[in-house]
Amino acid sequence: MSKIEKKVWPEYFQKIFDGVKKYELRLADFDVKEGDVLVLKEWDPNTQEYTGRELTKNVTYILKTKDITFWRQEDINKYGFQIISIE
Repeated sequence: MSKIEKKVWPEYFQKIFDGVKKYELRLADFDVKEGDVLVLKEWDPNTQEYTGRELTKNVTYILKTKDITFWRQEDINKYGFQIISIE
């Protein structure tokens, strides 16, 4: 199990804090595994500083989209992706 710290902008941090946002979309430029812990630190992009608020969340599932070939590239270019949170 690893502990991974990541910045989160205030608008997204608050939605996670409120329990509304139950996913993270991240560039896959770091190793993360199920069972790891994400420490989400609120970052204000205007001041370029941390606010002092942070949340700890357990990683329960990871989907890496680079290898998914469900859709044609022209459809991806036209529509993009959306991530849907479910309970």
